[in-house]
Amino acid sequence: GQEMLEEEAREAEREKMQYLEENCTALFIPGCMQDLQELCCKLHKQIDLVDEERYNMEVKVAKSNKVDDLKLKIQYLNGRFKKPVLKKVRMSADAMLAGLLGSKHKVSMDLRASLKQVKKEVKDEVGAFDVILEKKMFDTEP
Repeated sequence: GQEMLEEEAREAEREKMQYLEENCTALFIPGCMQDLQELCCKLHKQIDLVDEERYNMEVKVAKSNKVDDLKLKIQYLNGRFKKPVLKKVRMSADAMLAGLLGSKHKVSMDLRASLKQVKKEVKDEVGAFDVILEKKMFDTEP
């Protein structure tokens, strides 16, 4: 049993070495060290870029998770508290604008100022005409 295991291990090692010899060529080229250093520099730059992207993605995922958690808390709180019934408040346009814009801005929306004024004299003349007619009808002086 023990010998068979050792033989299988040796056979696996031989197959491994044969595969490496077939697929990986030996590097015994002059000036190879400089090429390796350049390759390492390129790989390090790529690694830095990938790490930077990974970090950015992690930050985005963390923010997204935080937003989702806050949304869940809001939904939970909305279900827990009832909104109060609001009373209707009668407010003029000037008061509403003052409330929205604050006291610094003076805006007047006096709509009545743009309307024409009716003269009361006309109404008085009409009333006077009615009085004159009544006098003529009921007064029967010869």
